[in-house]
Amino acid sequence: MAHVLVTGGNRGIGLELCRQLAARGDQVVAVCRKPSTELSALSVRVEADLDVTAPEAGFELHRRLAGQRLDVVIQNAGVLSHESLPTLDVAAIRRQLEVNAIAPLVLTAALRPLLDKGSKVALVTSRMGSMADNGSGGYYGYRMSKAALNAAGVSLARDLAPSGIAVVLLHPGFVRTGMTGGAGSTDPDEAARGLLARIDALDLSSSGKFLHANGEELPF
Repeated sequence: MAHVLVTGGNRGIGLELCRQLAARGDQVVAVCRKPSTELSALSVRVEADLDVTAPEAGFELHRRLAGQRLDVVIQNAGVLSHESLPTLDVAAIRRQLEVNAIAPLVLTAALRPLLDKGSKVALVTSRMGSMADNGSGGYYGYRMSKAALNAAGVSLARDLAPSGIAVVLLHPGFVRTGMTGGAGSTDPDEAARGLLARIDALDLSSSGKFLHANGEELPF
């Protein structure tokens, strides 16, 4: 039985991660702003009223957990909007950078005292953050934020390795969720299964890698 924390656990991929983790007997802490009916029905601990971008969020989450050891931290919370030339919504770009890139780094740093040798950190990113794989352009804020998250993840992998903590960057696929407006090629349950398989297999030898949920290694 592992102790696992999931951000953005109230819907979409995060909800499905919580469901599958609880079903296999793990102790789950689901972090969200407002719990959904579906999340409240699961046998998980819900830490609500937390905006991951708030300056005090990391401190508050650490306080609530009161020194509990975490085996796995899954930084899943994210937002998506579509910006394209010639008009750019700068506020939306900033929001995506705050939620998708800065918040996961800040929360991981705040939770670092709860991680020990053998713990794992999984950052749910996107291949849209890959500069080598960008063949269509657009989505400026989302692409920039996920590229920044990838950079942070590699640095975390390097910095946490001496403590025996592994980090992985995970692309879930194009998943049918509210964030994508129901578009996609993969359902949340399938995406969650793939993500958990990658997390289960993670160790220091694979720390810092950028992986698809299906196991394919992706280019940065």
